[in-house]
Amino acid sequence: MQEQEIRNILDSVRSGQTESRTFEAKTASEGCPKKIYDTLSSFSNQDEGGVIMFGVDEKNGFAVTGVYDAADIQKKIQGKCREMEPEIRPVLSVGAIDGKQVVAAEIQGVEYADRPVFYRPAGINKGSYIRIGDSDEHMTAYEIYKYQAYRKGLKEDQRPVKDGWVLRNGELMNKYLSTVKASRINTFEHLSDSEILQLQKVEKDGCPTLAGLLVFSKYPQSAFPGLGITAVAVPGTVYGVTEADGTRFTDNVRIEGSLQEMLVSAMDFVRKNIRHRTVIDEMGQRADRWEYPLRAVREALLNALIHRDYSRHTDGTPIQLIIYEDRMEIINSGGVYGGFPVARLGKESPESRNSTLIRILEFLQISENRYSGIPTMKREMEKAGLPQPEFLDDGKQFKTILRNTVSSSAASLPARTENKADERIAVYCRTPRTRKEIADHLGMNYSYVSNGLIKPMILSGILVEAGKKGREKLLQTRTDWSQREFEPVTEG
Repeated sequence: MQEQEIRNILDSVRSGQTESRTFEAKTASEGCPKKIYDTLSSFSNQDEGGVIMFGVDEKNGFAVTGVYDAADIQKKIQGKCREMEPEIRPVLSVGAIDGKQVVAAEIQGVEYADRPVFYRPAGINKGSYIRIGDSDEHMTAYEIYKYQAYRKGLKEDQRPVKDGWVLRNGELMNKYLSTVKASRINTFEHLSDSEILQLQKVEKDGCPTLAGLLVFSKYPQSAFPGLGITAVAVPGTVYGVTEADGTRFTDNVRIEGSLQEMLVSAMDFVRKNIRHRTVIDEMGQRADRWEYPLRAVREALLNALIHRDYSRHTDGTPIQLIIYEDRMEIINSGGVYGGFPVARLGKESPESRNSTLIRILEFLQISENRYSGIPTMKREMEKAGLPQPEFLDDGKQFKTILRNTVSSSAASLPARTENKADERIAVYCRTPRTRKEIADHLGMNYSYVSNGLIKPMILSGILVEAGKKGREKLLQTRTDWSQREFEPVTEG
């Protein structure tokens, strides 16, 4: 590092008056600081590395105090770097600022497979650090595990589940076995079903593997209660904020079952809780369109189910599906496997965390192991005229965000007249009714009726207020709608 580069870095830090994710200041006018291993560890454990500048006092506005002896401190820094596991090799530079010498130690980020870098005398659990803002923090057990699992090639989806069972003679299993046999006729034609399941890692040591359990068990949650999906629809754009009537969720379910059953149930939940619009295309033809392209939603859910972390650290954490007024979020445990950059997703193929699970689903034609999920999401959102999907990875969770362009204005709401429940409400409310009376009449959940049906009808001007009944507001079908002729509606 040239002296001018050292000056530029210090000027930038002084202007902000704070350290950063990639910069640490150390006073060293009276000797080499005894504790720098935490920063050596944290800088080594991030892709961008970092710079430690000795001879600068953070507490005094990053004033240059100088180092006691430039030659000796460089030897001491190198000695401390040799105490790290694996050993790190800093790039050391000396510069003169304000007539005083400072020493800059550039720490390079090590390869993902060589992490975590830790202070050997403290051991891996106490000597591994991560940089958070301008602070060095101890790594959690899960953060350490992630690196070790990648380095050792651990395959959590192949671990046997001693208290699990699979449906060996079910239709899905028969389809799987026949497909596997057809794909490798010379290899599998003389093998028993049990031998094939062992070779394909569906079973191991006489027990189903986690991958086998997730696909071929009627109820995997018997062994792993947390491996499900929590699905909620939120009346607004902020999680946990209640409506005026106290409603926090317009819908709230826990989805369980086999992996493919959870996928189907989650898609049903989405269809139930997103808008369905009628639009006019360029040719003047009416066309139905969902608020989000369903194929993009399916790919996002499938990605969460097959790429989530199924380790012991996270098998109690369900996937989250949250539908807000302006967006949909799908959150699963575990960042992208192997530290693969989020920006390259959909452009390059990362390694698979759950290769056995993916292979099983590929044979069953539930998933394609072609890394086509993210390109499909992007393409479908673009075709629908919606913003591109967003992918966020904080190392512990991976979040997919799909945003819509639907506002709360009447112009952007679905064509309500084609919904039978809406027709029943419109007919029933020719006489003023309360929300509770409407929900009872439909035989549906009050919160769903109030927020999922009545609220959009009010916003689109179909229902209007017509006084009060006690403390409850009365709603009535607008006059021009009240005279509309509907098809006969069957009760129930």
